[in-house]
Amino acid sequence: MPGGYGTHADYMDWVKDDANSRKLEIENALREAFSDFIETREVEIIVFSSISALDLAKAVTNHPIILKSLLAASNIAARAIERDLSIKNVDTYSPRLNEDQAKVIAGYIKPFLPPYLEIPALSHIDRVAFIDKEIRKRKGRWEKKILENLNQFSKIVFQKSSFIAKGEQFELDAAYPKKGEIKFGIDIKRIEARRDIHKRCDEIVNKAAKLKSVFPDSKFGAVVYYPFIEEHINIQNRLKSDNIDGIVFASESKESIENAVKLLLSILEVSQNGE
Repeated sequence: MPGGYGTHADYMDWVKDDANSRKLEIENALREAFSDFIETREVEIIVFSSISALDLAKAVTNHPIILKSLLAASNIAARAIERDLSIKNVDTYSPRLNEDQAKVIAGYIKPFLPPYLEIPALSHIDRVAFIDKEIRKRKGRWEKKILENLNQFSKIVFQKSSFIAKGEQFELDAAYPKKGEIKFGIDIKRIEARRDIHKRCDEIVNKAAKLKSVFPDSKFGAVVYYPFIEEHINIQNRLKSDNIDGIVFASESKESIENAVKLLLSILEVSQNGE
């Protein structure tokens, strides 16, 4: 990379020695910890040290579904491919690559692959990454459901939007109108763990203050996902601010989302369908 910026190879080099030491330490610890349960079995392995970059490219071209596991075994993500190789928008789980792109990627990851790896281990790496992706995707759908319900029950149309305050851009998960003077701004926030309370609440309070600094007549609300129901009062206390007009909580259930959205629309005095 130009200008002294690092590549993935640079980053790997930073931690290579420590990672190798930890690998040996982990292997020894596992052998000691599970010494009574260790068996030696025959298992299929892929000998990457015997595979050329061209052979690797051919394998990826003919079986693109294997790319994610190869990348994960090399500690490489899609953003590294885009940054270092200028190949954009690669779906690493189901890639569509031409032969030239496959060759470039194969040559890129070849130095980072281990000398060999068991097929069950490689498939498990893919499984772990896939599960993580799907869970994050489904969590993202919760935010979309909030927006869909806002539009289902209100007489106005909420959309994702942004505004500029003191030269800084802020995103709103739901706003009306999308452009011009914002009348209603809503932050939709998932707080998954107790340790995230301070940071996430500060983000909401800051965004509300910035919105009111630009549009003083606007109203700001927040829809919060926080699984510790008995601690919702703590969230409410942390979000007490003259700039926040309404706070509601919603879980994953359809009923909870609908009730929270209707309550927030009422608090913000947004006209609802059926009124």
